[in-house]
Amino acid sequence: MAALAVTGALTAGYVLGRWRPWRQLGDWASGQVRSAGPWARGGYGRQAAVVLALVLTAPRTSWRILRTPTTTAQPPMPLRDPHWAANRARSTTDQEGTT
Repeated sequence: MAALAVTGALTAGYVLGRWRPWRQLGDWASGQVRSAGPWARGGYGRQAAVVLALVLTAPRTSWRILRTPTTTAQPPMPLRDPHWAANRARSTTDQEGTT
């Protein structure tokens, strides 16, 4: 009976080691947090579950993110030329017809 229990435990450990559910959960939570997709629109319960999964699977990364101060300054927006079509360089096909 003990040999059967040991064999079952070893088999379960092997299967979990190959399947790696902890890493898959962490990768899923990280992907959910990085994208502003359905997890943000899913309500507070879903957000709490995703963040809890991320904290449990990647505690060092989560602690580093919490310690990092927020930045209030945003990078400057690139200037947009309203006359971009008039100021663009003419290609050789545009210049062939005009002489």
